[in-house]
Amino acid sequence: MTTHKLLLLPGDGIGPEVMAEVKRLIGWLDAAGIAHFTTEQGLVGGSAYDASGQSITDATMALAGAADAVLFGAVGGPKWDSVPYEARPEAGLLRLRKDLGLFANLRPAVCYPALADASSLKREVVEGLDIMIVRELTGGVYFGEPKTITDLGNGQKRAIDTQVYDTYEIERIARVAFDLARKRRNKLTSMEKRNVMKSGVLWNEVVTGVHAREYKDVQLEHQLADSGGMNLVKWPKQFDVIVTDNLFGDMLSDIAAMLTGSLGMLPSASLGEVDVKSQKRKALYEPVHGSAPDIAGRGLANPIAMIASFGMALRYSFDQGALADKLDAAIAAVLAGGLRTADIKSEGATEVSTSGMGEAILQELQALHG
Repeated sequence: MTTHKLLLLPGDGIGPEVMAEVKRLIGWLDAAGIAHFTTEQGLVGGSAYDASGQSITDATMALAGAADAVLFGAVGGPKWDSVPYEARPEAGLLRLRKDLGLFANLRPAVCYPALADASSLKREVVEGLDIMIVRELTGGVYFGEPKTITDLGNGQKRAIDTQVYDTYEIERIARVAFDLARKRRNKLTSMEKRNVMKSGVLWNEVVTGVHAREYKDVQLEHQLADSGGMNLVKWPKQFDVIVTDNLFGDMLSDIAAMLTGSLGMLPSASLGEVDVKSQKRKALYEPVHGSAPDIAGRGLANPIAMIASFGMALRYSFDQGALADKLDAAIAAVLAGGLRTADIKSEGATEVSTSGMGEAILQELQALHG
């Protein structure tokens, strides 16, 4: 059996707590002979800054480059608000994405039946929701140059961020999205702002071209990103796969997250190009939620997004789709049984701690596997 090499980067805030539940799961899978892993652990974000003055060190980046996949918790918190910009906790994550070439961010938004009433929208709007947002992750306004703040004198300053996309960047993210759509319900929605942004004009043109040349069998529609955000709230089940740029993907995926009831529920995958020789790709898996420093260390964090992120690693990095399906089923069964962490607590449900939720999911997975 293949042994998979994992790098664990718990990070800050609740990151170590939710990562501990994944480590428990990995330990059982390894001991039971179901899947084999070797793990190393490193620092990232504020914890790395405290230790080294950097948000991530070259040594940790080397470990990430050598791993089959990286599991990432969360970074940041008020403690590091005043550190130099280039050493801010989030810079560690941005470097991982950039240096590993993780251009494709997959963010599923799934509403478990037991949590349909936890959404701020009506049950009929979100019940059965299962969509995938594919966000371009290494280009656009977050990385474009120039990126400056200039002092103009007389108390005035000018800030510049640059939105830049080349054809190849749009083509490769479009192909990832079209391939996913083919495996799902065969529908792709591309979102941009071609009415006011030249990058949106090119995005629309390139996605349309890739569709015509390579994916005519997939239904393609285009929406302006602001209209798409409105439709995500109005009737999200009209969508299957959504593909969009870095900035709009950041915002739209957070909107989609809240449709499911809690940011604490949603995993994500960030994938690189397929290596021609190994047929593998660099990958990082992380929950969508942040570091939540206000509840760190109190056992209140929801570990489901972190556990489900590991499930995405099983699916997309380790060719363990059947095991990933069982893990998803275990999560659904625990929720159907009425267990809840504080963020998704509802009347009549039983509140459990971070470790309590992790243990319950593991027990369900053991039962499904037994």
